[in-house]
Amino acid sequence: MTPAPAHDHPQAVMNSSLPADAPLIREPLHAPVAHLIRGGVVEGIHYGSVVVLGPDGAVRLQLGDIEAACYPRSALKPVQAVAMVRAGLPLDGELLSLTAASHSGEERHLAGTRRILELAGLTEEHLRNVPDLPFDPVVRDTWVREGRTPSVLAQNCSGKHAAMLYTARLNGWSLDDYLDPAHPLQQAIAEIVEDLTGQRVATVTVDGCGAPLFSVSLHGLARAAARITTAAPGTPEARVADAMREHPETASGSRRDVAALMRAVPGLLAKDGFEGVQVAALPDGRAVAVKIADGGDRARVPVAAAALARAGVDSALLTRFAGEPLLGGGRPVGAVRPVRALDPVTAPAAA
Repeated sequence: MTPAPAHDHPQAVMNSSLPADAPLIREPLHAPVAHLIRGGVVEGIHYGSVVVLGPDGAVRLQLGDIEAACYPRSALKPVQAVAMVRAGLPLDGELLSLTAASHSGEERHLAGTRRILELAGLTEEHLRNVPDLPFDPVVRDTWVREGRTPSVLAQNCSGKHAAMLYTARLNGWSLDDYLDPAHPLQQAIAEIVEDLTGQRVATVTVDGCGAPLFSVSLHGLARAAARITTAAPGTPEARVADAMREHPETASGSRRDVAALMRAVPGLLAKDGFEGVQVAALPDGRAVAVKIADGGDRARVPVAAAALARAGVDSALLTRFAGEPLLGGGRPVGAVRPVRALDPVTAPAAA
């Protein structure tokens, strides 16, 4: 059931037209989006869905099923961060980037989360996300060698949870149940999800970290990213976009592909999510969203890069995101290649 609108919290409401109906909950009609090529033969096929939006918001390319209900997972975090800023969250810069992060558990992420909690007058004992080891394998291996155990601070969503607590504290809302979908904080977030995606939430479940997870369409996710990157300077949307673009390693990690992608493409806002989700948008409103059906990461990055090239991003900026080579006997013998429908459109030569 879609959460009730949070009309009693005007600071969390955006002025916009009413959202459209919720996307249908159905088995997505995914299509091939990438081929696994070994020695010139298609060894495997990754299915999924891709949408590319133009600056005017029109769909310039769609593969698969971009209108079925899906879970954006952490790709929705920039939208959640916008909702918190609209509800009074006063963060900017690195701490706001951390609010929208699926972080790697590096020391900068732990220190930032502690700082958000400190500003709220709270401690890590107030966090209700699940304990975990750091997401980054290098950092995780170090933790294991040192005998450190899973921690709520190390879990990749701790920055978001700390910011949720801070937002609740500022509004005088209860803290112990801040993850309840009926909580005023989650009601306010749900309303902004619907506003930025332009559609009603199809259903609400629980994400891996314990927070409510809202189901929208892939098309709606791309629309939301475009709304954020095209917002006027100083708005909550622009503040979130600026924070993430200026501090991409805080929004992800120093060895993460999404940070490298934002560094490589000027003005790009990008966010990944578990189960093969990727969204990215440019300041002029061009946006892409990707869902890999099998949930794997192997095809996510090359397909997202191909979608960005199809949207008009210079392919030279995206070369390093073409995907890892497939090895045979220790040497490259193939690769994951996006389907030809994702090839950039070449302008016809002048007569």
